[in-house]
This record gives sequence, C-alpha cells and structure tokens, in this order.
Amino acid sequence: MRKEVVMEQAWIHGGNAFKQLKVWMRSLFFQYGLLIAVVGFLLGRAMILAELAPFALPYLAAIYFLKKERVAIAAISLVLGALSSYHGQALFIAIAIFSYVIIYKLTTRFATDSARSLPYMVFGASILTRVGMVFLVEGTVSQYVWMMSTVEAGLSFILTMIFMQSVPLITQRRFQQPLRNEEIVCLIILLASIMTGTVGWAFYDVTVEHVLARYLVLVFAFVGGAAIGSTVGVVTGLILSLASVASLYQMSLLAFAGLLGGLLKEGKRVGVGLGLLVGTLLIGLYGDGGSALSVTLLESLFAILIFFLTPKGFIYYLARYIPGTAEYSKEQQQYLRKIRDITAGRVEQFSTLFQTLSNSFQASERVSTEEDEEREMDYLLSNVTEKTCQTCFKKERCWVKDFSKTYDSMQRMMVEMEHQGEIKDQVLMAEWKRHCIKPDKVIHAIDQEQQQFQANQKLKKQVMESRKLVADQLLGVSRVMGDFAKEIQREKEAYSYQEEQMVDALRTVGMEVGHIDIFSLEKGHTEIEMSVAYQGEGHCEKIIAPMISDLLKETIIVKKEESGFYPNGYSHVSFASAKQFVVNTGVSHVAKGGAWVSGDSYSTIELDTGKYAIAISDGMGNGERAHLESNETLQLLQKVLQSGIEETVAIKSVNSVLSLRSTDEVFSTLDLAMIDLQNAETRFLKIGSIPSFIKRGDQIIKIEASNLPMGVFQEFDVDVVNEQLKPGDLLIMMSDGIYDAPKQIENKDMWMKRMITEMNTDKPQDIADLILERIIRQGQGDIEDDMTVIVAKVEQNTPKWSAIPLYKSPHLFRKQTQKAAFS
Repeated sequence: MRKEVVMEQAWIHGGNAFKQLKVWMRSLFFQYGLLIAVVGFLLGRAMILAELAPFALPYLAAIYFLKKERVAIAAISLVLGALSSYHGQALFIAIAIFSYVIIYKLTTRFATDSARSLPYMVFGASILTRVGMVFLVEGTVSQYVWMMSTVEAGLSFILTMIFMQSVPLITQRRFQQPLRNEEIVCLIILLASIMTGTVGWAFYDVTVEHVLARYLVLVFAFVGGAAIGSTVGVVTGLILSLASVASLYQMSLLAFAGLLGGLLKEGKRVGVGLGLLVGTLLIGLYGDGGSALSVTLLESLFAILIFFLTPKGFIYYLARYIPGTAEYSKEQQQYLRKIRDITAGRVEQFSTLFQTLSNSFQASERVSTEEDEEREMDYLLSNVTEKTCQTCFKKERCWVKDFSKTYDSMQRMMVEMEHQGEIKDQVLMAEWKRHCIKPDKVIHAIDQEQQQFQANQKLKKQVMESRKLVADQLLGVSRVMGDFAKEIQREKEAYSYQEEQMVDALRTVGMEVGHIDIFSLEKGHTEIEMSVAYQGEGHCEKIIAPMISDLLKETIIVKKEESGFYPNGYSHVSFASAKQFVVNTGVSHVAKGGAWVSGDSYSTIELDTGKYAIAISDGMGNGERAHLESNETLQLLQKVLQSGIEETVAIKSVNSVLSLRSTDEVFSTLDLAMIDLQNAETRFLKIGSIPSFIKRGDQIIKIEASNLPMGVFQEFDVDVVNEQLKPGDLLIMMSDGIYDAPKQIENKDMWMKRMITEMNTDKPQDIADLILERIIRQGQGDIEDDMTVIVAKVEQNTPKWSAIPLYKSPHLFRKQTQKAAFS
C-alpha cells in the first residue's frame, strides 16, 4: 500500500514537473522571443537563385511593425544567420536593415498609413542597398545588376505583404480567429522560406530541408485533406526549388504526396504516411534511381517517423483553425454554443427581472381584520374631533369624563352614515343633540370625512387593481422570455444519430437528400428541416413526408418549402407534426344600410402555439370611426397573442391600452374563441359580446358571459368559459347586429337555436350565408346595424397522403430519441 502511494506521489510530481517545463518553454519561445530569434536565424541563411536574399528585410519589417520591442533580437538573429551561411550576404543584410530603419523613420513623419507604405519602404531599402554596394565595390552598375536587384526588391515587396499576415501566426501563443485560405497560403510560404535556411544541412546524405518539407506536407495533408495537402506541396516545393535547383523535382514529389496523403487521411497517420511513400516511389523512379532513390526513401521515412512522434495535441490545435476539418467544425459549434448559452442566459436574466418586477407590483391582498377596522375608525374620529372638538370649551367633559359615551355615539353615527348615507335613527340623533352642543357641525364633519375616506378607498382599490394588471403583464412577458430561453438552449446535437438514420433511410430508397436538421422529436411537436433536390411540384408532400411519417410512426406534413434555396439548386423544406384537428371557417358580414365600411371587424388566425383564434370586435356606433376602433382592438390582440402571452392577460393588456389611449367614450366589444388543435378544447372569452352557439348534431349549446365592453374600465375580470368541442361541431359566433335584429321576437335565444337547428347543411360558409340572409329577410330588407357572423367547423385532421413504409427502416427510432434526449 505504501509503495503504491509513493508511486502515485511520484507520478503527480512528475506530471507537475512536466507542466512546469511546458509553461517555461512557452514563456521562453513566446515571451522572451526565442522563436523570433530562431526564425530570424534561418531566414538570414535563406537564399534563392544562388545570389538573392529577399527574406531577411521583409521579416525585419514585419517584426518592426508588429512587435517593435523584439526588433533587436530579429536584427541580430538575421545577421548571425547570414554569417553562418555560405552565401556571404551578412554585410548586405546588416546595411539593408540600417537603411530600412532610416527610411522608416523619415517616411512615418509624412505618411499617415505606415502599414500600406511598408512594402514600398522595403523595396526602396533593398534596391538602394544592393545597387549602392555594387557601385562602391565595382564603381559601375551593369544592367544585370539592375535586373537582379529589381527582382530581389520585388520579391521582398511581395514577401513583406505575405509576412505581415503570417508572422503573427507564429509569434502569438494562440490564434484569435480561424485561418482564411489566404492566411494558410501565407503561413506555408513563411514556413517554406524558413526551411530554405536549412539548405546545406545533411546527415548521412539525408537532406534536412527535404525531411522538413515532407513532414510539413504530411501534417497539413492529415489535417486539411487532399486540397490543403497538395497546395502545401506545390508551394513548399516551388520555394525549395528556387533555393536549390537540384530540388526541382521536389515540387512534383511534395504535391503528389500531399494529394495522396489527403485522399488516404481516413486511414489516420498510417494512411497519410503510406501516401508519402507511394508518391516517393513513383516520382523517385524518374530520378537517377539506385542510391538516389534509396536516399529519397530514407528522407521520407525520417519525415514519417517525426510525423508519428508529433503529439496529438499539436495536430488537434492546428486542425481547429483549418476550415473544413472536423476539429474546426467542432470549434465553431463550441463557439456557437457559447454564444447561444450567453444569449439564453441574458434572456433568462430578463425573464427573472420581469418576474421580480411582477412580484414587486403584485399587491398583497390582505383580508381586513377587526383591528384594521378599529384603526380606520379611530383615524376618522381623530380627523372629526380635530375639526370640531378641539375648539369646543366642553372638550374635557366629553372626552375625559364621558369618553365612552362620546366615542360610542360618534362611532354609531359613522356606521349609520356609511351604510345609509345619512343618520335615520331618530333616537340616536336625539341622544347626540342632548350630549353635544354642536351636533350639526359634528355630523357635517363626519359626512365630509366619510366621503373623503370612501374616495381614498376607491382610489386605493384602483391603484391595487392597476398594479395587479401590470404584475400580470410582466409575469406574462417573463414566461414568454423564459420559454424563449429554453428554446435557445434546446440541444440540437442530441439528434445527430437520428439525423444519420433518417438520411440513410431516405437515400436508400433513392431520395436525393443533402442534410437534415432535427430540432424536436417530441410527439405532436416534431420539427425537422432538410435540403432536398427539386424533383417536381409536391414531391416533398407526396413522398418524403409520408416516408418520415413511417419512420416516426406519426403523421408528418410539409410546413414550408422554398425551391432553389441553396446554391446547388436544392430546396429548403420544413416538416412538422400534423395537428389532430383542423378548423374550417365561413364568414358573412354587411355594413349598416349596405354601406362600404362596417363597424364590425373579425379575424381568424392559427397561432404558433398550436391554437386557432377566432375573434369578432364590434366598435361603438357605425361607420369608419367604429371600424377603426374595432379593427385596432383586433390588431392589438393579434400581436399580443402571437407573442405567446396567455389570452386572459392579452385581453387585459389590450383593454388597458384602449382605456388609457383616449378620453373619448369610444368602446368596442370582443368575442374570442381559442381552439386547441391537439385536443379541440376551447376557451371562450366574451367582453361585452352576445352569446355564441355550438351545434352538435341536433343539440344546440349556448355560450355566454357577462362583461362590460373594452375601454370602459381599466380593470375588469374576464369570464372564461371552457368547452370541449368534438369532431363535426359547428361554432357560430356573431355580432349584436345579428342577434338583436328581430325586434318583434322576445326570446331571441330560442329563435336563434331553432334557426340554427333548421339548417340542412354542415358547410360553414353556407350556414353563415343562410343566417345573414334569414336575418335580412326577417327585417324586410332593412339593415339597421352592422352584421357579422362566423361559422367554424371542427374536423378530425385527415392528411392527404398516408405513410409510405420504408423497408429496412431503423426500428426503435423513438426509443433512441428518448435516450439521446436524456443523455
């Protein structure tokens, strides 16, 4: 046991030491500039076309502009690298650095944008230094020198722009953003330029730059696939061939190896390494063969060995910033998930805020006790005595010697006046006149205080009711935002397995499906989106939706279809669960006297919450003013209902807006029915409206409630009537112009029921037309008021297309969904 503890402690200490070494190495490379020095040393050695050194000055310019505090390290490392090289360009690099610094100092005094002028400064410093040195040594400058100097300066000009993008990628500890394709190419050019600094280094005929170049191709082919691997091979081979003409065939080898390695990346590292070996053999056969082929194979084997020894963490870190990789997609998903969680958190904070505000506005409805009543009575009596008894010379006799009699008499008078409005008890009046010398003044004071107290109580009640309305509204907004936060946080990745199942099942039967996104698999609330190839009108409705219905064992319908939505011509299609019930409506309406504008307004809308709303609003009076009032009532109600707020709170909110909006006595009624399309349960909310009727076979059911019209009071109680509808039921809703039209009929309910019973049709529009026609005929053609009637029929939803069985379809699809949802 003790030995195991010692070994565990040693393992922990070893792990801590490794972490400390890792942190120390990172600090050494990035914080103290060792990486800048190493890169500068190799770029100082780099050479192309045997006499040009275009890498040193662009590197120094990039460091001088991006990390000015490290420019001394970069300059010294460049000069040291040039001194260790065979090309003898150390003096040129030192003088070019000095010239560039002078030109930079002079230029920045006049140029406002030094970043744009940076390549031009490098070009000037390079060509001036090269031509000046040749002129001082030889006394003249030939055309060849001018041409080579211009080529060198031009390359430096281009490399400056490349290094400005790629140097930050190796001098910072971590990348800030995913790499663009241009940045990847710039990074490869920088790495290949650094490799040219190793030209001439060899170990038993194995060339170092060849090993490093092939290792670079292996890494990027493994990370980015064939496209990135072949690109890296071409760029690296091109730069190495410019540095050494003997390496010209390397471009073909590296490009082909990158292509093969990327194609074989599914075989992991072994597959990528095998691609390099095959490419080496095929390209090596075009060389000298024999010993040259064996050396080339040995270089490839060394590169593969280094590739196998590369830590997974480094590969994963690089892959996170290469577009198209799985690691990049995972990184993007993590970023989007983080943004989603932050957004959901903020929405939840607002939801909590609104709930807190609702709680603070919620008035505590405390039942008044005897103590409260006595306290209020004492308060009233103190106000009365302050106005009457304080200046009376008999105050001491009444309130000291006869306190009980005085207090009881005044209390009885207050109670009498509160309930009767005046003192009708003659005995009480006679006793009070014998007891008090100023009886009328006291009674008048009691009357005034009582009226003021009642006014204060009424105002207090209104304030309490207004606070309760605001509390309900804030609570409704809080619930909506809370539900929205849950929608945002709904985890989509839980359905990745089901998405693969569905794609495979549809492609097996020949459906051209691009991708599938499943947002919900809850029975009755399924939400699926996919991209499919366009194969004719109604293809998704007739074929794909029935196939998905068979997979999910639930009726699925097309919710929305957008043809040609994607660049490849595929369509974007949204699928959802079919509702259990559908509502068909018919409407008939006419304005007073056959005018164009009716004071009645109506609306029928299917909400996203799975409910169907039917509403009729009747503005006070007739004409345009009444129409605007009723129409605005419905528009406000529709917007509030679509936001997801519960209908009772929605109606109270609309009423508060209407009552506070104008001082004009313009009111409107509201008749609202909310039908749940999953179970046909219906809520009726009637505000000043007349009864509605439900026809169920030969039975007629009356729905009524008593409320004042909207806008009369700021606060009122909404009577809600619940009724369970059944398939085939007919719901008839109407305005008062229909219900009150037959003036000579006393029992309008019985007359309306008999008229509805006599209808021989069950089509909503026909019934609405017949009712309106019957009413107009009953009035002998006179239309004395605006008339509107809406008939809705609730029917069991029968989709047009049944489920199409998929053979070899995945079983237990729902069970897998539930596991994924709870995992």
